[in-house]
Amino acid sequence: MAAVWAAAFPVVSSLGPHRVWGASACVGYLCAAVAVLSWRSLGRAVSVWIAGIGAVLVPLVVLVLTGGAQSEVGVVERAGLLTVRQGTPYLADPQAVVEVTPYLPGMALFGLPGAVVADGWEPLRYLGDARLWCAAAFLGCLWAAGRVLGGRGTGQLVGAALIASPVVALPLAVSGVDLPLTGLLCLALALAARHRPVAAGLALALACSLKWTAWPALAVVAALLAHRAGLGAALRGTGVAVAGTVLAVLPSALLAPGPLVEQVFAFPTGRGEWETPAASPLPGRLLADLGPFGWYAAMTLLAAGGVAVAVSLWVRPPAGLVPAADRLAVGLCTAFLLAPAGRFGYLALPVLLSVWARLAEAPSRVAPARSLVVAAGSAARPVLVGGDR
Repeated sequence: MAAVWAAAFPVVSSLGPHRVWGASACVGYLCAAVAVLSWRSLGRAVSVWIAGIGAVLVPLVVLVLTGGAQSEVGVVERAGLLTVRQGTPYLADPQAVVEVTPYLPGMALFGLPGAVVADGWEPLRYLGDARLWCAAAFLGCLWAAGRVLGGRGTGQLVGAALIASPVVALPLAVSGVDLPLTGLLCLALALAARHRPVAAGLALALACSLKWTAWPALAVVAALLAHRAGLGAALRGTGVAVAGTVLAVLPSALLAPGPLVEQVFAFPTGRGEWETPAASPLPGRLLADLGPFGWYAAMTLLAAGGVAVAVSLWVRPPAGLVPAADRLAVGLCTAFLLAPAGRFGYLALPVLLSVWARLAEAPSRVAPARSLVVAAGSAARPVLVGGDR
């Protein structure tokens, strides 16, 4: 199934990086399937690593060396350069949609390496590619979450299979900007499940300073902490998260309040000066296309969905890692489906949260690793696109 999804990209995608990934990943997944059928004793492990080479390593190296990437990679790298030069990642007067920065200031951290090596030795500049640092942050967070869970996290083979699956491999190779957010949310949920409110709050603060789509996690983590460790722990964790987010966003809010509001909030919701390219035919987008009334209808449904999830957290708070991840996934799916602008690819985030939680909480009861690559492929779509652009 994963090979079929990958093979569709060179045919249906108009984006060069996606076609490169699809061609490489398809070969990798097919070779992985051959390995499973050929070696009974080592086939499972060999197939996972072959899939990882074909779906992650090869396309990532090729795209980094050739400069092929989705537009948001350049946006993040420019945000890091602007932060160094002017203290804020936002252009005061963008002249084109690619000059809009639809991320909160924390995302500029992944562009800082590029700003440091921008004028350095040519081979060294490849290390400034924002995808490499986004991937490092994601993998580091998953490793840390496994440690927090006391060694019950995903094993090496199962973890590698998750990374090699299309739901992770595609965004990692072509964009990567959503991966740090996902990793930090996984880490925050793991910390909350282990009664560590301050550390969970710090992880949430980092996530919430990257993109405002992480903000629903505040309510889920607070509910989990309240159920597992009491109201005091929930208040401490939430307080740390809110304070940390405010400290991260405040400098840009003071230096460039207008550009921040316009680019981070108005632009992704379809109310900015520039029309967002996030135009997949999801329900919220279809409503917004009907005009102002449709836009307000979409926003009303979005708010109603948020209230429904909040009520469910109050009535039946999540009791552990898996139900908390599922509740957050439901909230994010609701937001992505009903938002006035969005992409099918955004749904990769809630899918990954739910899959990871199950692997991390009970790896001994999950499906064999050789089937994870194939199974995760069913959650991906040929239109899977990361980022907010």
